[in-house]
Amino acid sequence: MTTMTDASARFREFKMPDVGEGLTEAEILKWYVQPGDTVTDGQVVCEVETAKAAVELPIPYDGVVHELRFDEGTTVDVGTAIITVDVAPGSGPAEEPPPAATEPTVAAAEPEAPAEDKPTGRQPVLVGYGVAESSTKRRPRKGTSVPEQAQPAAQAEAKAAVQAELNGHGTAAPAAPRPLAKPPVRKLAKDLGVDLATVVPSGPDGIITRDDVRAAVAPAEAPAPPAVPEPVVAETAAAPSGAAVAGARETRIPVKGVRKATASAMVGSAFTAPHVTEFVTVDVTRTMKLVEELKSDKDMAGLRVNPLLLIAKALLVAIRRNPEVNAAWDEANQEIVLKHYVNLGIAAATPRGLIVPNIKDAHDKTLPQLAEALGELVSTAREGRTTPAAMQGGTVTITNVGVFGVDTGTPILNPGESAILAVGAIKLQPWVHKGKIKPRQVTTLALSFDHRLVDGELGSKVLADVAAVLEQPKRLITWA
Repeated sequence: MTTMTDASARFREFKMPDVGEGLTEAEILKWYVQPGDTVTDGQVVCEVETAKAAVELPIPYDGVVHELRFDEGTTVDVGTAIITVDVAPGSGPAEEPPPAATEPTVAAAEPEAPAEDKPTGRQPVLVGYGVAESSTKRRPRKGTSVPEQAQPAAQAEAKAAVQAELNGHGTAAPAAPRPLAKPPVRKLAKDLGVDLATVVPSGPDGIITRDDVRAAVAPAEAPAPPAVPEPVVAETAAAPSGAAVAGARETRIPVKGVRKATASAMVGSAFTAPHVTEFVTVDVTRTMKLVEELKSDKDMAGLRVNPLLLIAKALLVAIRRNPEVNAAWDEANQEIVLKHYVNLGIAAATPRGLIVPNIKDAHDKTLPQLAEALGELVSTAREGRTTPAAMQGGTVTITNVGVFGVDTGTPILNPGESAILAVGAIKLQPWVHKGKIKPRQVTTLALSFDHRLVDGELGSKVLADVAAVLEQPKRLITWA
């Protein structure tokens, strides 16, 4: 018979990793394997979405998938086992793997020490379970030697004590044990005003889950029937999240993943950094002609050449001429941190929300290298393969709102950065050129900057330099 130790060695649990810096949870978007499938070390088993990006997770060992712990669409805390793999298939009867626990398994229940010998203060317990306020007997956990037949009786006794207390008849009964729930679930209950003692647990070993908390609050949120009948169709479980239902007057879309992180970051940026925005309208006719010439240049063959490429190069030239704009504000140390490198962020609209990956060390790249990096960045973002690392460490950003036909806007700084350049639509407009009104390609640029770091003079110089390069792109040669 397989021992507990053998089962522990045979079944390996792969836990949700922190694929970014300080992430606490991720949503399982798609499973690529099912129970019974053979997997190898490094094989991608699922795709998850964090607060920063969608990421594919590889399994770190060989074996056969024994169990998928969560369904697609479930948000899982970092450090929670999401898949179990049998790493020694065919070695014997496949018994269930031992339950994950942070406390050691004992052969027999140890007798309680006399009251005077019991240690005082907080004792180690399972993470998130807390410590009971009273000295009442707690329900045995898995892994102890308490007989299975005794567990229902203990559970019934605990439930009876809770019910008696709720009914006002529990004055003589011992205090009920603290409900079992992880910290994120406790926070959710607190935010929704739900008393965990009233929630019916559905998780293993009587643990309260997020769904249990939501189910407890759902009846209170149910709207009262209208006085006058009105044909309102509610969303059903079969409808996709956020999908419009025929006849419905409202649609609720869960805010999570990239969209949730973006919303939080933008609010933090708007109310932390003092924004200033300046505008300039530019004749970019010569730049548009240069774009067409570069498309036929042999050095640019196979590369993505468009106005954004030259706008990015113009901004890099302006930063080289005005390096003080490339900085960050260190609130903790009350210091201005000058960056001697430029990680150029490019805002990209994706089905999962707005993301801002950046081109590392863009200041050192030639025009062909910049074109290659820009093309790869855009393609990766559109395919949803942008990694968290690609979105970290940006110093300045470009957002091209012109692709949506918008003339300009007042962009919000990407958190931790000093400036962001918005590029409006390039349109044929009447323009005074060499003393005559002629149709010219014109656009409007908007530069937002952190006024703690960048004063009006510096911000104006940077914007004016970008405009000058786009108006006379030959300056790329002399200024770069």
